[in-house]
Amino acid sequence: MAVLSDDDLYQRGADTLVTSWAEYARAAEGATVRRLPGVAVAVFPTGAERSVYNNALLARHLGRTERATALDEVAATYAAATVSRYAVWVHEAERAARADLTRRGYVVDSSTTAMGMGLTDALRPRIAIDQATADWDEHLRVCGLPADLLRGGEELAFHVRIARAHGENVATAIALDCDSDCGIYNVATRPSARKRGLATALTLQLAHDARERGCLSVSLQSSPMAHGLYTTLGFRDLGRVVEYTPQA
Repeated sequence: MAVLSDDDLYQRGADTLVTSWAEYARAAEGATVRRLPGVAVAVFPTGAERSVYNNALLARHLGRTERATALDEVAATYAAATVSRYAVWVHEAERAARADLTRRGYVVDSSTTAMGMGLTDALRPRIAIDQATADWDEHLRVCGLPADLLRGGEELAFHVRIARAHGENVATAIALDCDSDCGIYNVATRPSARKRGLATALTLQLAHDARERGCLSVSLQSSPMAHGLYTTLGFRDLGRVVEYTPQA
């Protein structure tokens, strides 16, 4: 297979991200993901998920009319679900879209960096760590997420990894496959166990696992703190994804 371009990696990661939202929706009451022309809209109207997963991902390279229609659909979809707090995700290079969002009264809330890596080349070797039995509830606990988030999550298609140190579960991550891309999410380490390489080890573990399942790439969204870590593992920086929220 030819080397994947940055645009290829970004699109593969975006498709996997939306698929992960749809997977979350399976475990949340009344939730759905609408795949509309130019935008994917995740709607989580109730429960703990309401404050976490109400996000819309705007496609790249839309024309003015397509972009306006997509943003109209986002606003209408959330209004119909009586969701007032949500985020529209847009790539930093989409200047026209960002200007449109500002004109519509949206403000920048936060951002992550889209990152991706092809799996046809050599990966850094796995790092041996003590691992616990994969368990969805324990994943939520280690991440510091609400215990009632995504009830029934153990039935979802995510691959869960949990690392131990000194007899305690202290780090975790999950992954999801979509059309030969593997998205890695919720990489988290308890504060008392940081700077021990556990997040690095889990990320490598999931990447090796993905390649063994036949995946051709891995993708994730990185916080500023983790950017350097993922770069050393071979992930490419694909640009910031900026999150815009409507003003209260």
